[in-house]
Amino acid sequence: MSEHQLKDALDALKQTGVRITPQRHAILEFLVDSMTHPTADDIYKALEGKFPNMSVATVYNNLRVFREVGLVKELTYGDASSRFDFVTSDHYHVICESCGKIVDFSYPGLDEVEALAAHVTGFKVSHHRMEIYGVCNSCEKKETH
Repeated sequence: MSEHQLKDALDALKQTGVRITPQRHAILEFLVDSMTHPTADDIYKALEGKFPNMSVATVYNNLRVFREVGLVKELTYGDASSRFDFVTSDHYHVICESCGKIVDFSYPGLDEVEALAAHVTGFKVSHHRMEIYGVCNSCEKKETH
């Protein structure tokens, strides 16, 4: 599944005239394969062994390019560092208030809420964002022991 997504993402970059460097390819591949919503620092640490000359700034610059092309969403949830999510389908996030873990879930019914908001207010609605907060199973188990 992720091979197909990676190929499509690389094709999208090529179509916008973005050169595919080995670092850019590796960062994108890491994002496609990652289900953890990594920070730029997480990506840097995961790839520094493979690319010893790569800097954190290189990771940030590439993430900015991916965001501008629409391949990546930057998630800011009030903590110090942004997390990055490879754009697949519309989905929402449940966030652990204890450890910061982020888990995806889908709920297509919210598209109707956008349509209703547009209808009621007359706005041309572009998007919405929903976050759900709680405590993940791992943290809950730690708290009960």
